[in-house]
Amino acid sequence: MDLEKIQSAIRSRGADGWLFFDFHNRDHLGLKILGMDVKGLATRRWYYFVPAEGEPTKLAHRVEPTKLDHLPGQKRTYSSWQELHSNLKEILGAPKKIAMQYSPMNAIPYVSITDAGTVDIVRSFGHDIVSSADLVSQFEALLDEKAVKSHFKAGKLVDAVLAEAFNEVRKSVRSKKHKTEYEIQQFIMKRFKANGLITDDPPIVGTNDHPANPHFAPSPKGSRRIKPGDKLLIDLWAKLDKPGAIYYDITWCAFIGDEAPEEYVKAFHTVRDARRAGFIFIKERLESGEAFAGWEVDDVCRNVVTAAGYGEYFTHRTGHSIGEEVHGNGPNIDNFETQDTRQLVPGCLFSLEPGIYIEGEMGVRSELNVYIDGSRRARVTGKEQDELVLIY
Repeated sequence: MDLEKIQSAIRSRGADGWLFFDFHNRDHLGLKILGMDVKGLATRRWYYFVPAEGEPTKLAHRVEPTKLDHLPGQKRTYSSWQELHSNLKEILGAPKKIAMQYSPMNAIPYVSITDAGTVDIVRSFGHDIVSSADLVSQFEALLDEKAVKSHFKAGKLVDAVLAEAFNEVRKSVRSKKHKTEYEIQQFIMKRFKANGLITDDPPIVGTNDHPANPHFAPSPKGSRRIKPGDKLLIDLWAKLDKPGAIYYDITWCAFIGDEAPEEYVKAFHTVRDARRAGFIFIKERLESGEAFAGWEVDDVCRNVVTAAGYGEYFTHRTGHSIGEEVHGNGPNIDNFETQDTRQLVPGCLFSLEPGIYIEGEMGVRSELNVYIDGSRRARVTGKEQDELVLIY
């Protein structure tokens, strides 16, 4: 934990302090930021207040008095709830603006962790509680060049596995021994293992209307055979099987045949163009030095899809943060499911994945990953799909 850096960040965001609180290891974000074990014994409430200036203060229960001993600052202990309240009131002092793992109206669920009762206690002392969302992003979700190297390595391997999967489909079509969605999914999983990759869930492999459900998952029973005339979507994500490795997550679309239907081509070009528009917007904002947030990028992409007549079929956010989990804790590209006001800054890694989902017909998505490096450059971290893959 870098106290000086944290206090500087608190000041830059106009807050007077950052209050960490946990019970039963609920606040996995705070625990990681403070360098604590996310699975350690935690049967009592603890608090850690970092003021914008001055020495932090620890408040732990006498049953677990050493819980915060590794952190800088003076320590207080309590036993009864009355003692807890009086200590916390003294620690926080005069009414001020305090950041907590809280999001007004649950706008950013990822950081909406502090329970309403704890918010009530702090507000009862006269304090104004603000969201720690941007602070959490800075200290838990931003990646440096060293950390993101594993993402680039995984990307090359995953891109190669995707090409192998398409080739496996091609061989099965030409031999007329048509593989199923599930068989191609399992082929990818085997190739992941052979390449030292791991994933939290198997990839999505779906034909025709199956991927109209954005999280369609093929199963051994009832899985369709992939045949000529089929539309095909493959969404796969993985990371190196090493501690601290960062995920890579992409989606590509294909058609089984030498000429795809006009409506399928139009839908794919729409999501491709939406993805491109979002990336151009990101580059322009970074070059201008103007601050911007995930919700603004979502608007740019969504406007392209809406203008093409598919607005009602774009039923999810444009993208998500990526880290050690495929859905990371940084800013999402979202003004649809939530309004993500967190700024996109150097160290952010996220997906751009506009989609069109028409029930009974098709699901189309084009996904790539974008990293903002220390020079404020936006970089696509793998291959980009410009046209449908034709398999025949």
